[in-house]
Amino acid sequence: MVIRDRKPWFLVEVKHAETRLSPTLTYYQKQLKVPYAFQVILDLPYEAADCFKVKIPVVVPARTFLAQLV
Repeated sequence: MVIRDRKPWFLVEVKHAETRLSPTLTYYQKQLKVPYAFQVILDLPYEAADCFKVKIPVVVPARTFLAQLV
């Protein structure tokens, strides 16, 4: 979990290549009431998409995710 301004901001689960969304990520997002949850995949190409646009757990390429944290 990543904290911002002393509040949970997002959850991150990192996988090498598994693109099927992990049910535990959804479970913990609901339990902890975290606005964003990401399953970051290392083995996917960059996509021009806003990861922080939706508040449901999403599968996102690592390159896309990391580019938006800058």
